[in-house]
Amino acid sequence: ASELLASWGPFPKLGEILVDQGLEDSFLHAQLKPEALEAAAQQVQQPLLLRRRPGDHSYYFISTHIGEHVSFHAARLRQQAKQVRTAARSSAPHTKRMADPTDAPKPIVCKAMVAYGPKQPLKCEMVTVDPPKAGEVRVKVVANALCHTDVYTWEGSDPEGKFPSILGHEAGAIVESVGEGVTSLRPGDHVIPCYTPQCNEPECIFCRSPKTNLCPKIRGTQGQGVMPDGTTRFSLNGEPIYHFMGCSTFSEYTVLAAISCAKVDTAAPLEKMCLLGCGVSTGWGAVWNTCKVENGASVAVFGCGAVGLSVIQAAKLSGARRIIAVDMNPKKFTAARAMGATDCVDPSAVDGPIQQHIVGMTTWGVDYSFDCTGNTEVMRAALECAHRGWGTSCVIGVAASGKEISTRPFQLVTGRRWVGTAFGGWKSRSDVPDLVDRYLEGELEVDSYITHTFQGVEATNDAFDALHSGDCLRAVVVY
Repeated sequence: ASELLASWGPFPKLGEILVDQGLEDSFLHAQLKPEALEAAAQQVQQPLLLRRRPGDHSYYFISTHIGEHVSFHAARLRQQAKQVRTAARSSAPHTKRMADPTDAPKPIVCKAMVAYGPKQPLKCEMVTVDPPKAGEVRVKVVANALCHTDVYTWEGSDPEGKFPSILGHEAGAIVESVGEGVTSLRPGDHVIPCYTPQCNEPECIFCRSPKTNLCPKIRGTQGQGVMPDGTTRFSLNGEPIYHFMGCSTFSEYTVLAAISCAKVDTAAPLEKMCLLGCGVSTGWGAVWNTCKVENGASVAVFGCGAVGLSVIQAAKLSGARRIIAVDMNPKKFTAARAMGATDCVDPSAVDGPIQQHIVGMTTWGVDYSFDCTGNTEVMRAALECAHRGWGTSCVIGVAASGKEISTRPFQLVTGRRWVGTAFGGWKSRSDVPDLVDRYLEGELEVDSYITHTFQGVEATNDAFDALHSGDCLRAVVVY
């Protein structure tokens, strides 16, 4: 290596070279001669980090430091990938932006799937989408993933659900026009609409705090199905149509508050990144932000839909040693194992309550449990299988209106914690772009969640049917 570097170096593409050398290696002075490598690197000005450490060249020495080497090279590969993307964007032909920002936006008539009442099939209508007002943006929706929260409202379980409305909130979109005062976005930007906004105003104690992502800036009007000024941007034959979760992405165009838009890298495919607007991000964040699952932990995940699988995926990446997947549908266990589950349990196939079964599997219970079902009985089971003394159980699933959770106080007195999470604790405008970058760098996998794809907004009812089929994780409708 020393001769190669001296004769042919430097090698700029390598960047800094990392070497760990054991000081008790029997070949240290006769053959390895680290000082020769240092001299060659200095001669050709090749960056070199040579660390002399106690130990020989045994497998123990290698295993001790291999993690640092993997992280070292991963960081440099990510940097190279980012440089390649930057170069690709700069060399791409210039594309005209979707609207001239100097022109006053005009109403747009487009297709949208309108929900007229609980459990009524969505109807494809030609709706009018008004221009964005102050602090708002109008976007062209590229793709939308169907989420169980959409179904929850459509079924009539949401106390804030209003009809007629345009549902949908897990989407990828391109900014078409911006309203007065919007400086963070411009036409042509790629965005992920987020139902949890981030105003970032100095007086917002929620945005300032690292403890939460629950910015309340527009929560009051969002829950009423209207924009921040109390009116809607959708209409049909002159009659208003309500918004949903501040997003309403079952429409070819929609209007959003600018503080609800996460601007993302244009290199990212929006038909896949739409999943980061809700479910998959929520599962990851429940593990990494809310519970902070550590290396070597044991985990139980109740519900193996897209959210549950993303919890399993994140727990695996966190180094959990045991991950127990729990679901009434054994067909889901193949995907659970692929994501990292070590054990799979069907509650209907065991004797006694599932929480007792899991405690029996683990002696004292699991370090972390996650409910991804929205069923309050399952929430209780998840808590009661958490480890005595320190177990944490996280509620992710949204329960039907009026439902309450219960357990014996003794479960909490003996050290268990019950926590909940919304959007996984991610601060939307700050964190979602980073998740997209991690996808582009190959660190986070999303593609396998998409099991069904449909074309055209009018196919949304087909996506609903697919979601109810039992073998669908995420159905994406490309507009």
